Amino acid sequence: MKINILKSLTFVLLLTITSFAPTYVKAQSAEKKATSLLDEVTAKMKAYKTMKLEFTYSMSNKSQKINESFKGSLLAKGDKYKLDIGGHSGRQIICDGKTAWTYQKDANEVQINEVTGDDESFTPTKFMTSYNNNYKSKLVSEKGSLLVIEMSPIKGRKNSQRVNLTLDKDSKQVKSMQVFDKNGGVFTYNIESFTTNQPISDAEFVFKVSNYPKVEVIDMR
Repeated sequence: MKINILKSLTFVLLLTITSFAPTYVKAQSAEKKATSLLDEVTAKMKAYKTMKLEFTYSMSNKSQKINESFKGSLLAKGDKYKLDIGGHSGRQIICDGKTAWTYQKDANEVQINEVTGDDESFTPTKFMTSYNNNYKSKLVSEKGSLLVIEMSPIKGRKNSQRVNLTLDKDSKQVKSMQVFDKNGGVFTYNIESFTTNQPISDAEFVFKVSNYPKVEVIDMR
């Protein structure tokens, strides 16, 4: 079971979005409560100039006897982002909004792709404005200060997966997120730290070949 960097980034951003969820209104239905949480927080997220977060990421699959964990980090500035996951042997994806570089560390190989406007192309802004088109959300559990929101793929969205978010309604932060794939895999994310509106140079979002001696470049543009 390989790490899918695009899905990893999507779910990390989803986790980030819900980290500042407002208190829900008890009079609302389970679906409206969850939708209201995500809609209001998306508006907040769009106001951030930059984001920086550290997270832990684990994946397990009982049938395939897989149980692995990694640490990761994400920088985001508008549609520019930099994701690092899996340590020294993992991957890094860097995007300046127009070009995306995916660097495989253990192979010392970078693939370059153009960011396009099609459905397969990812940008933080696109995700923030489209996730409600891909999922149905509802509040499924409340135990003390913990709330669980279930996000189920809308029929026809073949690439989407079921997601469970556990939030602390007092601190208004996500405690954990689980993503369930169709093959029995469970992906769990936890944010360790999250900061916003800190200065981040645009140079952080450009892959400089000169900084990676003997790197193999695969240009797909």
